[in-house]
Amino acid sequence: MDWKLPDRARKGRGAVSNRAGRFEANNFEAVDDGWTREVEELEQISTTLTVDTARKVISRNQSPDVPFDRSINPYRGCEHGCIYCFARPTHAYYGLSPGLDFETKLFYKLDAAERLRKELHDPKYQVDVMALGTNTDPYQP
Repeated sequence: MDWKLPDRARKGRGAVSNRAGRFEANNFEAVDDGWTREVEELEQISTTLTVDTARKVISRNQSPDVPFDRSINPYRGCEHGCIYCFARPTHAYYGLSPGLDFETKLFYKLDAAERLRKELHDPKYQVDVMALGTNTDPYQP
């Protein structure tokens, strides 16, 4: 009989698993089939940075339960690794895990300052309250 192997913590990371996102068709798990059971040291996972090609820097929402209608999120993902973070499931929309992928695969807006300046100088823009880093911490380590 095969038994699912328990997830193990990696030094410097909050999540212990890297399960597939909820929209993925396949999910893979390590199992102990009884042949061998060597406990090996888990390798350190390095963080990768990928350019986010979003068209705008200012995100808008029309949710009645959120006290602002616009925000700036310069990153997707967060290296802090807070296991309770409500933003973790957003990585599943990109086919990534809300576990270790959320902490190790960060997306950033390369020319965010330039695009923000352009959006703020648009004659149609109206000044209002704007939140910074509502999805993930804007100050990454």
